[in-house]
Amino acid sequence: MDFARARDGMVESQVRTNDVTDPRILHAMRTLPRERFVPAHKRALAYADAEVEVARGRTLLRPRDLAKLIHALAPQAHERGLEIAGATAYGGAVLAACCKEVVAVDPDPELSLAARAALESCGLGGVRTASTGIADGWRDGAPYDVIMLNGACEIVPDAWLDQLADNGRLAVIVRQGPAGSARVYTKTKGAVASRSVFDAAPPLAPGLSRPPAFAF
Repeated sequence: MDFARARDGMVESQVRTNDVTDPRILHAMRTLPRERFVPAHKRALAYADAEVEVARGRTLLRPRDLAKLIHALAPQAHERGLEIAGATAYGGAVLAACCKEVVAVDPDPELSLAARAALESCGLGGVRTASTGIADGWRDGAPYDVIMLNGACEIVPDAWLDQLADNGRLAVIVRQGPAGSARVYTKTKGAVASRSVFDAAPPLAPGLSRPPAFAF
């Protein structure tokens, strides 16, 4: 498979056509070998317009959703980022092309190891990996200017908002049943406001489902 041609096709047909105009995002997605961030037997699916499974029940966001999330965050070159439930950290790698440094965390130690191997194979030094509970974020490096979730959630843990710097932004896709909406939360002087930016409904990241309501 001609992966370079597949990357160009992904950018032209899935990303640019969905109002992503930031040249840093376009360049990163055109040059980063996404196939190295998925298992060898799934590499033919790396550039499909769909989530790609990297472990049982774990996926990378479809390229369109990832690009639009990062575009909505509007990361700056001097800022620090956090990718939550990053899996193999492809999203963190794209985000790192737009800011100073990124930490990609995941609850699965094996996925964090796979992420580190993929990042090293690409020669990327601006992304660090760690394994921790998703709802915890990563307090060791807080506060962060930009935070994003790889996947969807039904709840937004307070820890993520607590770890935002002043004027920091959190981008997550919030699902309500089969429907979902990407939202950007902005923190200003301790107050948090949010806005909806586009519709999407990727699989839920682990541990982010709303507890079932008690029924009598």
